[in-house]
Amino acid sequence: MDHHVLIESFSEFKEVKNIDRATMMSILEDVIRGMLRKKYGTADNFDVIINIDKGDLELYRNRVIVEDGMVEDPAMEIAYSEAIRIEPDFEVGEDLTETVKLGDFGRRAVLALRQNLVARISELEKDGVYRKYKDRVGEILTGEVYQIWKKEILILDDEGNELILPKNETIPADFFKKGDAVRSVIQRVEMVNNNPRIILSRTSPVFLERLFEQEVPEVFDGLITIKNIVREPGERAKVAVESYDDRIDPVGACVGMKGSRIHGIVRELRDENIDVINYTTNLQLYITRALSPAKITSIKLDDETHRAAVYMKPDQVSLAIGKGGHNIKLAGRLTGYEIDVYRDSEDEEEDVDIEEFSDEIDGWIIDELKAIGCDTAKSVLAISVEDLVSRTDLEEETIREVVKILRSEFE
Repeated sequence: MDHHVLIESFSEFKEVKNIDRATMMSILEDVIRGMLRKKYGTADNFDVIINIDKGDLELYRNRVIVEDGMVEDPAMEIAYSEAIRIEPDFEVGEDLTETVKLGDFGRRAVLALRQNLVARISELEKDGVYRKYKDRVGEILTGEVYQIWKKEILILDDEGNELILPKNETIPADFFKKGDAVRSVIQRVEMVNNNPRIILSRTSPVFLERLFEQEVPEVFDGLITIKNIVREPGERAKVAVESYDDRIDPVGACVGMKGSRIHGIVRELRDENIDVINYTTNLQLYITRALSPAKITSIKLDDETHRAAVYMKPDQVSLAIGKGGHNIKLAGRLTGYEIDVYRDSEDEEEDVDIEEFSDEIDGWIIDELKAIGCDTAKSVLAISVEDLVSRTDLEEETIREVVKILRSEFE
C-alpha cells in the first residue's frame, strides 16, 4: 500500500464523516509524525507536506552534517563521509535534506498508520456528534425508527446518527414500527465508554412545551409565557400560561378557533387531555383554575404545610378527582400544594354515605365507586350512567341497578 492509496482512503473518510480539510490534514500529519517518532525517535526534524486534492504526500528529513566521529545524535546529525555519498558538494555544517518514502517503513507500518487514522477520525466524529447534540438538549427532533428492542427504540436522524428512545420515555399508547417518523425532545446527552448516547423523550414536559411553541406563534414569539407544565403522559396534562399583553387571551390563543391549535398537539400525544389555564399569583384562584372542570365553593390554605382544603358540592368531587385521580394529582403538582377535597357540610346532612348500602350493594362495587371519588349516594347520582361506565370497570347493567337502589333512598 503506497501513500496514494492512503490518501485515497483518507479522502473517502473526508466525504463520509463530513470533516473539514484543515482538521483532516492536521490529523494525518499528527498520525504520520507519530509513525516517524516510532521509527526515528523524533519527528521534529521532518517536514510533512500534504496535498489532499492531488493525493500527494511528501516527507523530508533534515540533518546537520558534522565531522566523522563527531555524531552525537544520529536522528539530528549525519557524518560528513556519509553525506558526500549522497551529494559530493556537501560541506561540514550544512543542512542535508533527504526524501523519505512511505514504502520505506514497510507494509505493516503503513497498515498501522491507516488503522490509527481510522481510529482518530472515528473519535473525532463521536466527539462532533456529542458536541452537536449537547448544544441541542431541549430541542424537538424528528427521526426514523430503525430498530425496536425490548427496553428501547433505536432512531436515526437525517445524518444517520443513532439516538435512543427508552420505552419508559414513550407514551403508553405509542406504537412504532420500522421506518416510522417519530417526534421527540432531546432529553440528555452523555458519553458511555467513549460513545455518545443521545436520549430522547416523549413524556417530558419540555416536549409538550416545544409542541406549543411549534403550534402557537404567540408562544414562540414570547408574547405568551408558559409558566408551568405537569403531565401524566397519555392521560392528562395541565399547562399554566400568562400573557404580558392585555389584548391577548393566552388560553384562547393556545387552544385556537374551535381547538384548531391544540388539536394537533393532542393528536401527537395520543389523545392526552390538555387543560390550558391562566396563571395567576393569587393562590386561591390558581388552585380553583387548576382543579377545573370542577367548580369550587371555598378554599382554606395552610402556607406552612403547603396544604389546601378545598370545599365543593358533592356532585363536583368526582370531577375534581378525575379519572384515576389524575386531575387532583396534576393540580397539586401544578400549584405546589397538597390538595384535600371536602364536601360542603350543608349538603352532607341530606346525603347518605355509600357504605350504608353495603347490605344491598357488593363491597367491590362500592370500592370501584369510591375510587373515582363517589363515596356518597348523591355523588353517584350526580354522574350520568354513561360517565360512570367510562370511569369505572363496572358493567352498565350493574351501574343501573346501583343507581336504582340509591335513588329509592331519596324517594
